[in-house]
Amino acid sequence: MVKLPHNNSVKPEVLMAAHLRTKISQYWHCIQANLFPWLAEELGPLSDKHQQLVTVLEMIRIEEFIPFYCGALPGRPPADRSSIARAFVAKAVYNLPTTRHLLDRLKVDKILRRICGWEKVNDIAKEWSFSRAFAEFSQTELCQRVHKALIKNYQSERIVGHISRDSTAITAREKTAKKEPKKKTPKKPRGRPKKGEPSKAKPITRLDRQLKMTGLAEMIADLPTACDMGTKKNSKGYKVSWRGYKLHIDTADGDIPISCILTSASTHDSQVAIPLATMTAQRVNSLYDVMDAAYDSWQIREHSRSIGHVPLIDFNHRSKSDTRTFAPHEAQRYKERISAERVNSRLKDSFNAAFVRVKGDIKVMTHLMFGVLALTVDQLMHLAT
Repeated sequence: MVKLPHNNSVKPEVLMAAHLRTKISQYWHCIQANLFPWLAEELGPLSDKHQQLVTVLEMIRIEEFIPFYCGALPGRPPADRSSIARAFVAKAVYNLPTTRHLLDRLKVDKILRRICGWEKVNDIAKEWSFSRAFAEFSQTELCQRVHKALIKNYQSERIVGHISRDSTAITAREKTAKKEPKKKTPKKPRGRPKKGEPSKAKPITRLDRQLKMTGLAEMIADLPTACDMGTKKNSKGYKVSWRGYKLHIDTADGDIPISCILTSASTHDSQVAIPLATMTAQRVNSLYDVMDAAYDSWQIREHSRSIGHVPLIDFNHRSKSDTRTFAPHEAQRYKERISAERVNSRLKDSFNAAFVRVKGDIKVMTHLMFGVLALTVDQLMHLAT
């Protein structure tokens, strides 16, 4: 932990942010002053996209999270997984829709090919090798581990002012999972129960169960992840539906994604708030949890306070008698929630989240996390400039 100078006139979060900015600036200066000139001399002139990709790869060091396969193992040696992983990062940075587009780009772009680790066109792994490697990355949660380490290296020492929580629709090209038919329940008799007749206990909701759970893994395992139909109101108040999933993201000040969880499209946003807040609390120190009216629940507010945060949740006025409003200073802080909207938008527009061509929640999450990695580094670099 960074030792802060004894200066009561400067807030700790300001000092932490300054230290973080200095740390990233030094790293960025090293890349810009040393790595880029060396690569330009070896490979040729680098475009802006080449430089962006090199910066992302240098920051995340994804090859360090991939096991090394020695030639002594039985069977045919697998294709170089490090080069394939770097190529998938390039796919997210270049916003390419399919692996076939990525392979075509690698064949004609010599600099990109050599950045990924292949000298010649014939050295590039075949499309089926990309598919097998992607399945391995998904099973081992490679991108989630890399992102967690990235946040630990560059955000754990920072005091985050606001964590903005929101979800975004992810459209998938796969069949929806078959749901079990609901059991018919007998109609509840009208009127008050008879004297001496026990009243029926209220059903335990998922939020109630989450408050009693102790482990993050238990909370996540309780969430549905199968592909299904989702419906929500857009910014203009119209209902829109999609088939696929929901990606729930916690975003820190500076539009930096801290934690991500993927669920079924039909999962209500409030069901993921507690596990997402628990995951984020394990990675960074934050002060305010900022959420829209979909998260208006006493369980979520209680959990936020229990981990030392201040919940800033918009009010869902379910009746005319509900007149709750933000205090002026709370209303001003609530405006920080726009950072979650920007992250959702950039992830789809610039980092490949709009082109989901894989099937299954595990692979879909890996595809999205390659984009989250690129987006996180891109936003971290904004702190250095």
